[in-house]
Amino acid sequence: MSNNVLIVDDSATIRKMVRRTMQIAGLSVEEVYEASNGIEALAQLHDHSVAVMVVDINMPTMNGIQLLTRMKENERLRDIPIVIASTEGSQKRIDQMAEFGAFGYVRKPFQPEQLRDVLKPLLGVTDDAGTEDSDTDGDLF
Repeated sequence: MSNNVLIVDDSATIRKMVRRTMQIAGLSVEEVYEASNGIEALAQLHDHSVAVMVVDINMPTMNGIQLLTRMKENERLRDIPIVIASTEGSQKRIDQMAEFGAFGYVRKPFQPEQLRDVLKPLLGVTDDAGTEDSDTDGDLF
């Protein structure tokens, strides 16, 4: 499978920040696709194969929970790992995303190391060179 990533967030600034964070963190990513809501994300997933998705919870048109619900209904999409990157602080919403298959959660604003640490195992990165332990809000479920 490819090491393509899909970033789903209604803020172009946040999408750019996630993209830049992956570069700064030294993650080996082939292609990065973007979507501003769940509908656009489903269109991107129709056209491209991705290894992992970074998804916001609160978006217009189709939010993160609705997106994950639709993905779980599709055999081809249901096993794509999802990392939530959101300002959402509600433990209930975070737990709900985990129930729908989210792999991890990073609270915005985040440090590059937080996103790196959650994405590394999903992208098959095993080399720990240049990484440091970070005491941050990035959690694996």
